[in-house]
Amino acid sequence: MTVNAAPITAPAAASTGRPRVAIDTHGCKLNQADSSVLARQFQDAGCQIVATAAAADIYILNTCTVTATADAKARQTLRAARRANPQALIVAAGCYPQRAAAELAQLPAVSMVIPNTEKSQLVAQTLAALDLAAPPAANAAPATPLPFPGAIPGRSRAMVKIQEGCDQVCAYCIVPKVRGRERSIPPAELARQIRELAQAGSREVTLTGTQLGTYGFDLPAINLAGLLRRILTETDLERLRVSSLQPQEISPELLDLWTTDPRLCPHFHLPLQSGSDSILKAMRRRYTTAQFAATVELIRQTIPDAGITADLIIGFPGETDAHFQETLAFVRAMQFSDLHIFPYSIRPGTTAAHLDRQVPPPVKKARAAQMQELAQQSFDHFRRQQIGQTRPVLWESAKQDQGITQWRGLTDNYIRVHTAEPAAGPHRSNTITPARLLELAGNFVLASPQ
Repeated sequence: MTVNAAPITAPAAASTGRPRVAIDTHGCKLNQADSSVLARQFQDAGCQIVATAAAADIYILNTCTVTATADAKARQTLRAARRANPQALIVAAGCYPQRAAAELAQLPAVSMVIPNTEKSQLVAQTLAALDLAAPPAANAAPATPLPFPGAIPGRSRAMVKIQEGCDQVCAYCIVPKVRGRERSIPPAELARQIRELAQAGSREVTLTGTQLGTYGFDLPAINLAGLLRRILTETDLERLRVSSLQPQEISPELLDLWTTDPRLCPHFHLPLQSGSDSILKAMRRRYTTAQFAATVELIRQTIPDAGITADLIIGFPGETDAHFQETLAFVRAMQFSDLHIFPYSIRPGTTAAHLDRQVPPPVKKARAAQMQELAQQSFDHFRRQQIGQTRPVLWESAKQDQGITQWRGLTDNYIRVHTAEPAAGPHRSNTITPARLLELAGNFVLASPQ
């Protein structure tokens, strides 16, 4: 923990009751799971969770540091929180502090800096900074290295962290330095967490982590397939989703689980990063484009309507126009249901930061725009293929206007859908119902609940 030199003033709420806490999250699903941890721990300590920095006595930003842009966004958010609430305890937590705690401690807006390695003690440390004692539950060390994310009432989709850390040191990635070595949570603990989440009202759980495909390597007689079987056997959760897998980690045996239990959502996120074998080798990725394509084909043969999404880094050092054209052709052939595009940015502490032949920013911008156009075409194509099908939809939110309720939901294969019904109609929030997909409308599909 690093404490800013500026004095910390206890908020008014501290003298009359427990503090109000706001938690913002930047970055990946793993960070979102960590934020759920913190919210539950603060609630167990008697604190009230609020939505904004302006309403908070303690403001936590759970940061991302995967790119320089993420760092800049974190600094901007911390300054905005201080402007919104000059008296609050402003805490920078997570991956950015793990990488550069001293840098954050220099920001006048920041009261405390707490890295990933101290997240389990964040509640006790922040309350102590306000001269408040934490209850024993908040001070106690977690039973596992990765504490229970808890259930937030009213949330239809929850995230559960099954492992953390990464031993696969890709050339561009800072994650191994800010998340540490790979380590898995025991399956009995995960099954317990998911049972509690289901009992609290969550209809869907997404399993998240840094390197899900190697889950269980450090535990006796368990792997990812075994974990999925155990969760499906020991819980009555309605939908289970896996957040991300490397292509070389997907096997026929693993996919067989999707064919035998419809509770497993047919959506696979495969980080591609490049469609050029030369660039993949320079990145130190552990597959070739041929292996990646074979995995995509295996998924589609086994689960024909599965959504397949990917990540792509544009402008990695040494990427030529020819390499980029290879990537364009490969992405066109894969027909992803969605694609997340990231222009490469130098990340101090990684191998790629020292490579020659950095791609000029204007070139990266032009290539990213061209790839985004192709990604949109692929996005639309997949959804049009689904028109006329009936798929299970988890309805999550609604907006009312002039007697009409606009419901929003998510199919099992990760298509965002909307439907409009009379306000006096069924209350669909946090329910799963079949819905017929009718028409593509922008970035969502109009649907008719059956």
